[in-house]
Amino acid sequence: MEPPYTPIAATNGNGVNGNGAIHHDEPSSFDSSAFRAYLLSLLPPVLGASPADLESIFDDEFDERVARFAGEGGGVIYVVKKKDEVEDDMPPTYSYVLTSHLTYTPSNSTTLALIKRGPTLDPISPLSTQLHILNLFGGDETPYESLHAVVSNGVKPWFDAFVGARGGGKDGDSKMGIPMTKKKFAELELSLLHLQQNVEIPETHLIIHPVIQKAVEQAQAAGTRPNISHIPPKLLNDSTFLNTLHAHVNTWIKSIQAVTKLNRDVASGTASQEINFWLSLERALEGIENQLRSEEVNMVMDCLRNAKRFHATVSFIADTGLKDATDNVHKYNQLMKDFPLNELLSAPDLDKIQEALVLIFGHINRKLKLSPYPIRRALPLVEAISRDFNDQLLRILSSHRLLYTPYETFERLLAQTTAIFRTWDELIKEFTNVAREVTRKRSERFIPIKVLSAHAKLQERTRYLREWRKQHEQLAVMTGPTKGLGGVGMDVGGMDMEEEVKEAYEVMKRIDVLDVSVDGTEIWVTAENAYNERVARVENQIISRLRDRLGTARNANEMFRVFSKFNALFVRPKIRGAIQEYQTQLIDSVKEDIKRLHDKFKTQYRYSEAYHMSQMRDLPPIAGAIIWARQIERQLLTYMKRVEDVLGKGWELYAEGQKLQSESSAFRKKLDTRPVYDAWLHDINRRDMGVNGRLFEIVRLRGGGFQLAVNFDPQIITLFKEVRNLLWLNFQVPHAITNMAKDAKRVYPHAVSLMETVRTYGQTLDLVESNKGIEWLVAEYRNEAQRMVTRGMNIRWDHFVSQYDAARYVSSADGRDNRHIQFVREFASVVSVLQDKTNNVIDLYKDILRAVEDLATCSYTSEAFTDLLSRVQAAIDRLNLEGYANLDQWVAELDKKIEGILLQRLAHVIQIWCAEFDRTDDGEMRRDALASNKRRGDKRHNEKFLEGNMTLKPIVHEIRIQNQVIFLDPPIEYARQTWIKQLHDWLGVVCRLRRIQSSRYEIGLQMQGAAASETTYTSLLTHFPDNTLERPFTLVEAKVQQLKDYVGKWLQFQSLWDLEAEYVFNRLGDSLAHWQQLLTEIKKARSTFDTTETQKAFGVCVIDYEQVQSRVNAKYDAWQRDILSRFGVKLGNAMKEMHASILKARNDLEHHSIEGLVGGARRF
Repeated sequence: MEPPYTPIAATNGNGVNGNGAIHHDEPSSFDSSAFRAYLLSLLPPVLGASPADLESIFDDEFDERVARFAGEGGGVIYVVKKKDEVEDDMPPTYSYVLTSHLTYTPSNSTTLALIKRGPTLDPISPLSTQLHILNLFGGDETPYESLHAVVSNGVKPWFDAFVGARGGGKDGDSKMGIPMTKKKFAELELSLLHLQQNVEIPETHLIIHPVIQKAVEQAQAAGTRPNISHIPPKLLNDSTFLNTLHAHVNTWIKSIQAVTKLNRDVASGTASQEINFWLSLERALEGIENQLRSEEVNMVMDCLRNAKRFHATVSFIADTGLKDATDNVHKYNQLMKDFPLNELLSAPDLDKIQEALVLIFGHINRKLKLSPYPIRRALPLVEAISRDFNDQLLRILSSHRLLYTPYETFERLLAQTTAIFRTWDELIKEFTNVAREVTRKRSERFIPIKVLSAHAKLQERTRYLREWRKQHEQLAVMTGPTKGLGGVGMDVGGMDMEEEVKEAYEVMKRIDVLDVSVDGTEIWVTAENAYNERVARVENQIISRLRDRLGTARNANEMFRVFSKFNALFVRPKIRGAIQEYQTQLIDSVKEDIKRLHDKFKTQYRYSEAYHMSQMRDLPPIAGAIIWARQIERQLLTYMKRVEDVLGKGWELYAEGQKLQSESSAFRKKLDTRPVYDAWLHDINRRDMGVNGRLFEIVRLRGGGFQLAVNFDPQIITLFKEVRNLLWLNFQVPHAITNMAKDAKRVYPHAVSLMETVRTYGQTLDLVESNKGIEWLVAEYRNEAQRMVTRGMNIRWDHFVSQYDAARYVSSADGRDNRHIQFVREFASVVSVLQDKTNNVIDLYKDILRAVEDLATCSYTSEAFTDLLSRVQAAIDRLNLEGYANLDQWVAELDKKIEGILLQRLAHVIQIWCAEFDRTDDGEMRRDALASNKRRGDKRHNEKFLEGNMTLKPIVHEIRIQNQVIFLDPPIEYARQTWIKQLHDWLGVVCRLRRIQSSRYEIGLQMQGAAASETTYTSLLTHFPDNTLERPFTLVEAKVQQLKDYVGKWLQFQSLWDLEAEYVFNRLGDSLAHWQQLLTEIKKARSTFDTTETQKAFGVCVIDYEQVQSRVNAKYDAWQRDILSRFGVKLGNAMKEMHASILKARNDLEHHSIEGLVGGARRF
């Protein structure tokens, strides 16, 4: 069973591979013969060795090495091919070694690394599946080229292919660290490339005489400083020894000069070679300086000086040129050190390239002013950087296969590329300026500062490619199935335009579009010609269809609609040429549109619909006018752009176009909003505007009187709105006006709040004024509002402006800085309470007034009055509950009003009662009148409920006789009591009503004043101004007296039973005149009872005498008979006596004589 295959073998420190492998419970021993056979079959073709040459590998230690390699410990084993040393004219021979440890010598020709893929080698599985093979070349040259080839052509592409196959996108890659790994690969590749490109600086080793070397070692061993005393004295004067030392010094000078005079052609090679050359040269010079400062060199110089050989010592440093070279290299390396070239060479994408360019030129421009690096070398260096930049850009763009990518990706990549080229141009311009400035400062010989960019051709190709792909994409879209041309072509010319465009594009996909070499350009031109041939057929089809549509367009708008739909294709010269004939027609249309814009402008902003819309949107006048003008200008530009889109650039060069352009330019000058802004600015500066002065002001009204107002200029509000909008419109508003607007904006919320509060306050006072009755109730809230106004009169706007900023930084819990702002809130709150209380009390007051007015017209019933007074009392209770002030006094006034109404009702009721009581109709007529009233259904409230219910039912009194006693049943006092009770009942409807009270929610007042206060309206009876209340009682007494008089006549008949006849007769005596008078009176008195009627009516009272009438009549008859009989007897007796008297007188007369008559007559 084979272990899983992984594309890259990563080994740990012990050489053990980290990938999974097959683990056996008991590892079996590996057969070295299998490995031997594997090597014999592998090495001859790979290393070019014969089997005989390989025998040196299979020595006695071969089995041990193989076993160690196959086991847990060994991770790799090497087969090294070494070149044997032979004479120059002999053919080369090679020897082979098998080892687990590598050592590098110049004789190494090739090294083959056999790397295990698992921890151990499995004897069962084939070795080809368990081993990696890596060929490492050696030889005379350095191994950098070999390693660079392995990384750049083997490891890195394999890793990129693996990551690309997995997908996952940028985010997924970033989380796994893949971009960092790619960057490390790029840096490794770059480092290996630098190593092979570097100019080798020869190493300088100064030759030291053995005697000098020995003396220095002895001195160092003794711990003393070496000097010439450590050299044997005879040698110090030995000319041979001194000549040798002199020769050595000359050799040193030559070898040092070989380094100090070293130089390279900056125009050849890469920028990294130039940078590394100077850095390596500095290291080499530092090494030489270190050697020259050594004790051995000092001792040699001391020996030569001691021997008076100053020729060698004095000019030694000057001859080498070391000091000048070192200084020069140090200064140059100010530029070369930390040079961010690697950021460019290892950039994995376009963004990193752009960042690297900025870093590189930032470094060059900065350091070039400090370092004396020659400009004549800097220019080729920048050109070398351009070559590196070109290579990196090609590498990244080629990896994307541009024509195979979707258009969005292609456009993004090419846009990035264009931006990078633009960045390069800007950076080169800056570098050129720096180079010229440095040249001038150094007073160097003038050279033209010109950089020949290596990427110029690539830049031109990418620009052309981007434009070409854009045109192709527009053509592909317009011929696609979603546009109106996709299905038309088949009908018109029998050609599928969409497929034709695709096939034309396929031609271009087969070539390398970024190859800017001569051959590559020829291939590009050939492919483009083939593409254009196919596309030309499609363009002909499109032109045909487009002309058809333009021909059927009914008006310019439809034509513009067609143009806007196919506008993307008008960049193609062939299609543009086909629509030139519509130029005049379109210009006429645009002229008409511009004329309408002129008319719109001439109507002026203030009379336009936009003005009203601006007011609704809270746009101030100046800003609104500027926006309106800019909208017209934008519309004008749209029309101009529409013409340009259709007719192409340069349309204004035609005669008609030129006229249209001049008209639009003149109109645009009129649309310039700057004069409007300047006029506004001048007006604002002329005015003395500012947020200052007192908070309130008193305004005299035209009609007389004064009014409270907020001392805040509305123009200030308009000002800050203007400033805000003008700043949005990118106008430069002066600082002073901006500050004024800021102040206005700060206090604006408070000013608006105060204005609204004062307006509400005024309206509320008008309400109170128009409802006089509620003044007392809202007096407390009104006084509170007036106290707030009094407070506000001392506050100035300046306080708000100065304290606003402080309020932003100090917590509101402190409260000190918020004093004035707090006043605004409190004032608004107090006025709001006043308004609410006023509106509430007005509603309640209207309800109370309606109820009080209804008291004058409602039914005269206790229920009606009680219901109305209950409504009044409920409203008063609500006023009490809501805490209105002066409620006691207000209720007292209301009570007086109610008393007045109730007093009128009482007087009216008494008047009606008296009228009803004083009627003299009999009961039948009274009942008829009642029925008649009910039948009429009189609509009048008073008559219906007062007169109808006021009908007094007559009281019937019966004169009765019992036990020979005549009496009245019921007695007259009952009538009086009944009438007065009825009167009291009618008066009690009002008098018993409960008075309205203001203190039903006041516990203490109820407890203390309950006894003192009157709870009903009984006291109204004492308030009549005249004798209204006395009149009913007078009528009652008069009626009672009338009854008494009539009843007294009946009671007189009691004497018929009480008198003794003898008493009467004795009383009358014998006087006939008395008897005759009595009989006459008896006859007269008989009329009282001797009638056909049985009762006597007195209006509200009826006397029924039916029962006593017959008995009195009978008794009367008896008495009359007795008296008549007695009178007859008396009269008979009297007649007899008279007769007797007359008879006697006659007789006497008859007995007298005539003579005696005269005298007798006298005496008679």
